[in-house]
Amino acid sequence: MRIGELSTAADVDVETIRYYEKVGLMPAPERGTNGYRRYSSKQLARLVFIRHCRALDIGLADIRRLLKFSNQPDASCGDINLLIDEQLERVRTRLKSLHALERQLQELRSCCTGNHPVQGCGIINELTSTRLD
Repeated sequence: MRIGELSTAADVDVETIRYYEKVGLMPAPERGTNGYRRYSSKQLARLVFIRHCRALDIGLADIRRLLKFSNQPDASCGDINLLIDEQLERVRTRLKSLHALERQLQELRSCCTGNHPVQGCGIINELTSTRLD
Protein backbone atom coordinates (compact mmCIF):
# COMPACT_ATOMS: atom_id res chain seq x y z
CA MET A 1 0.00 0.00 0.00
CA ARG A 2 1.08 3.59 -0.56
CA ILE A 3 1.58 6.15 2.17
CA GLY A 4 -1.90 7.65 1.80
CA GLU A 5 -3.48 4.23 2.13
CA LEU A 6 -1.31 3.49 5.17
CA SER A 7 -2.30 6.84 6.65
CA THR A 8 -5.98 6.05 6.26
CA ALA A 9 -5.69 2.46 7.47
CA ALA A 10 -3.74 3.44 10.61
CA ASP A 11 -5.47 6.79 11.16
CA VAL A 12 -2.12 8.57 11.25
CA ASP A 13 -1.22 11.70 9.27
CA VAL A 14 1.14 11.26 6.33
CA GLU A 15 3.56 13.81 7.82
CA THR A 16 3.59 11.87 11.09
CA ILE A 17 4.46 8.67 9.22
CA ARG A 18 7.34 10.45 7.49
CA TYR A 19 8.49 11.79 10.87
CA TYR A 20 8.42 8.30 12.40
CA GLU A 21 10.54 7.09 9.49
CA LYS A 22 12.97 9.98 9.96
CA VAL A 23 13.45 9.25 13.68
CA GLY A 24 13.69 5.50 13.11
CA LEU A 25 10.42 4.32 14.68
CA MET A 26 9.23 3.11 11.29
CA PRO A 27 11.65 1.32 9.00
CA ALA A 28 12.29 2.87 5.63
CA PRO A 29 9.73 1.43 3.21
CA GLU A 30 10.50 -0.21 -0.07
CA ARG A 31 10.12 2.00 -3.13
CA GLY A 32 8.20 1.00 -6.20
CA THR A 33 9.64 1.52 -9.68
CA ASN A 34 7.76 4.82 -9.73
CA GLY A 35 9.60 5.95 -6.55
CA TYR A 36 6.53 5.80 -4.33
CA ARG A 37 6.82 4.33 -0.86
CA ARG A 38 5.30 0.85 -0.57
CA TYR A 39 4.20 -0.41 2.85
CA SER A 40 3.40 -3.92 4.03
CA SER A 41 0.79 -5.17 6.47
CA LYS A 42 3.63 -5.64 8.96
CA GLN A 43 4.46 -1.94 8.73
CA LEU A 44 0.77 -1.13 9.18
CA ALA A 45 0.71 -3.23 12.36
CA ARG A 46 3.81 -1.41 13.64
CA LEU A 47 2.27 1.98 12.91
CA VAL A 48 -0.95 1.03 14.70
CA PHE A 49 1.17 -0.11 17.68
CA ILE A 50 2.92 3.29 17.69
CA ARG A 51 -0.41 5.13 17.41
CA HIS A 52 -1.80 3.18 20.37
CA CYS A 53 1.28 4.07 22.40
CA ARG A 54 0.98 7.74 21.48
CA ALA A 55 -2.72 7.67 22.44
CA LEU A 56 -1.49 6.63 25.90
CA ASP A 57 0.95 9.57 25.79
CA ILE A 58 3.92 7.24 25.79
CA GLY A 59 7.01 9.08 24.59
CA LEU A 60 9.02 8.12 21.54
CA ALA A 61 11.97 6.77 23.57
CA ASP A 62 9.66 4.45 25.48
CA ILE A 63 7.92 3.41 22.26
CA ARG A 64 11.34 2.41 20.93
CA ARG A 65 11.86 0.29 24.05
CA LEU A 66 8.42 -1.32 23.66
CA LEU A 67 9.13 -2.09 20.02
CA LYS A 68 12.38 -3.79 21.06
CA PHE A 69 10.50 -5.81 23.66
CA SER A 70 7.89 -6.83 21.09
CA ASN A 71 10.69 -8.31 18.96
CA GLN A 72 11.76 -10.54 21.88
CA PRO A 73 8.69 -12.72 22.45
CA ASP A 74 10.45 -15.07 24.90
CA ALA A 75 11.82 -12.32 27.17
CA SER A 76 10.27 -11.49 30.52
CA CYS A 77 7.73 -8.69 30.54
CA GLY A 78 8.96 -7.28 33.88
CA ASP A 79 10.67 -4.35 32.18
CA ILE A 80 7.51 -3.63 30.20
CA ASN A 81 5.51 -3.52 33.43
CA LEU A 82 8.08 -1.13 34.91
CA LEU A 83 7.87 1.11 31.85
CA ILE A 84 4.07 1.27 32.13
CA ASP A 85 4.30 1.90 35.89
CA GLU A 86 6.59 4.85 35.15
CA GLN A 87 4.11 6.16 32.58
CA LEU A 88 1.30 5.82 35.12
CA GLU A 89 3.30 7.90 37.59
CA ARG A 90 3.89 10.60 34.96
CA VAL A 91 0.16 10.68 34.24
CA ARG A 92 -0.71 10.89 37.94
CA THR A 93 1.73 13.79 38.38
CA ARG A 94 0.22 15.59 35.41
CA LEU A 95 -3.30 14.98 36.78
CA LYS A 96 -2.30 16.61 40.08
CA SER A 97 -1.03 19.62 38.15
CA LEU A 98 -4.22 19.76 36.10
CA HIS A 99 -6.36 19.62 39.25
CA ALA A 100 -4.36 22.52 40.71
CA LEU A 101 -4.89 24.43 37.47
CA GLU A 102 -8.61 23.68 37.63
CA ARG A 103 -8.80 25.10 41.16
CA GLN A 104 -6.95 28.25 40.07
CA LEU A 105 -9.31 28.74 37.15
CA GLN A 106 -12.36 28.19 39.36
CA GLU A 107 -11.02 30.79 41.78
CA LEU A 108 -10.39 33.18 38.91
CA ARG A 109 -13.86 32.57 37.53
CA SER A 110 -15.38 33.43 40.91
CA CYS A 111 -13.87 36.92 40.64
CA CYS A 112 -16.52 37.96 38.13
CA THR A 113 -20.10 36.99 38.75
CA GLY A 114 -22.00 39.37 36.54
CA ASN A 115 -22.35 40.55 33.01
CA HIS A 116 -21.03 44.10 33.17
CA PRO A 117 -18.49 46.34 31.42
CA VAL A 118 -14.99 44.91 31.17
CA GLN A 119 -13.60 47.74 33.29
CA GLY A 120 -15.32 46.13 36.29
CA CYS A 121 -14.45 42.54 35.40
CA GLY A 122 -12.81 40.80 38.32
CA ILE A 123 -11.12 38.29 36.04
CA ILE A 124 -9.35 41.00 34.03
CA ASN A 125 -8.46 42.82 37.26
CA GLU A 126 -6.96 39.64 38.74
CA LEU A 127 -5.02 38.85 35.57
CA THR A 128 -3.57 42.35 35.44
CA SER A 129 -2.73 42.59 39.15
CA THR A 130 0.93 42.66 40.13
CA ARG A 131 0.30 40.12 42.88
CA LEU A 132 1.86 36.74 42.11
CA ASP A 133 0.56 33.57 43.76
